[in-house]
Amino acid sequence: MINNEKKAFNFRTDLASERRDIYIKANSIENEIQGIESEKEEINENISVERVKITNEEGEKAIGKPIGNYITIDIQKLKIAQDEDIEKSAETLSKELKKLIDTHIDKQGEILVVGLGNIYVTPDSLGPKVINEIEVTRHIINYLPQYVEEGTRMVSAISPGVLGTTGIETLEILKGIVDNINPKLVIVIDALASRSIERISSTVQLSDTGIVPGAGVGNTRAEISQVTLGIPVIAIGIPTVVDIFSCNAKNS
Repeated sequence: MINNEKKAFNFRTDLASERRDIYIKANSIENEIQGIESEKEEINENISVERVKITNEEGEKAIGKPIGNYITIDIQKLKIAQDEDIEKSAETLSKELKKLIDTHIDKQGEILVVGLGNIYVTPDSLGPKVINEIEVTRHIINYLPQYVEEGTRMVSAISPGVLGTTGIETLEILKGIVDNINPKLVIVIDALASRSIERISSTVQLSDTGIVPGAGVGNTRAEISQVTLGIPVIAIGIPTVVDIFSCNAKNS
């Protein structure tokens, strides 16, 4: 008797592209997983963009990610990159993010940027550190509109901390903020887990399906998504941790 049942996994990675590759290899799939579409674009010799789209429940079940779009930007040799390479990487990220935002809200829709993580723990500090670099405009537009160029989008930002230091689930904090300031879209920035050490600080994943903090390392927290917040949620993540067992399995 032929067993057509597909294998299930504890992927130990937040990256949809890695999960897709693992599933295809483990199940000896020749083309593409049912319910998933993918394409890869080479921007230049050091930058590539892989787009994975989960279109139905079959694809969702296969790799354990919600229906939606996942864009993975891989940047080779980032640690020794020249200024023009860094600028091209930023341009690529900006272009992909803008396309995602434009599919969900108009050009004037207010955005709330959320930096997840613990600023005192190096691999988990990405979100809070990025928040310090966000150009917030909401307060200026509200109180000093004469100093703002016409057409400027309202942007606000928050780093809500972590459950261990606040005693409050991040989702609970964000629900309160969303209910009070009524943004049209949330951008969540967080550190991710990968199966490849080469991806540490060299890969960016964008998705329009929200995020489950801690899912990649088995410390799952409450989901932050359109389902829980009532507005679209775009997640931006960079791998800062890797599962040692995944590395050993890959190299064995």
